[in-house]
Amino acid sequence: MHKFRSLIAATLLAGSTLAAPAALAAPVTYQFDVVHSRVGFYVSHLGYSNSLGQLVIAPGSFAFDTKDWSTGSVSVTMPAASLTFGDGKWDTHVKSADFLDAEKYPEITFVATAVKQTGENTGTLTGNLTVHGVTKPVTLALRLNKAGDHPMRKVPAIGFTATGTIKRSDFGVAAYVPMVGDELELRIEVEAYAAAPAAAK
Repeated sequence: MHKFRSLIAATLLAGSTLAAPAALAAPVTYQFDVVHSRVGFYVSHLGYSNSLGQLVIAPGSFAFDTKDWSTGSVSVTMPAASLTFGDGKWDTHVKSADFLDAEKYPEITFVATAVKQTGENTGTLTGNLTVHGVTKPVTLALRLNKAGDHPMRKVPAIGFTATGTIKRSDFGVAAYVPMVGDELELRIEVEAYAAAPAAAK
């Protein structure tokens, strides 16, 4: 009888183990490496060249799971005052009321609404971009460059490239179109790392 009861108990235990859902991996929270993360864009200047502008990414974090991209979430802030074309006079003009009006609208933000994986290392990032006080939906092509332990920080690290095109006139920044191009070709480079584990007490 004892052996019979033991067999029943073992069977029930095995059944409950099989029925239990597999543990789901939680997204990792990464901190932006603000030194190696930048928002770049190209805009036509009188048709002669495509000038490169840059914005810095403010300190912040995002969540991402390499096994399930759809759980990713990100909110990015870019100080409008950080915009530069590499020339002080031009930078001042672009940040004036003629263009960004950085004093009135000091932040450019992007808040993701969906992340979708389309290939082994590719996907799309959709969200709401706010520039000059105007918010519009934007979809960017996303590439996962690398995910793995950072060789110096000794913590998980990750890097992405995102690309896309927007029209500045959609955001109420239409000065000098078409002499200065309306379309901005975006290229965003992000490097980030997980926080170091807390020291044991």
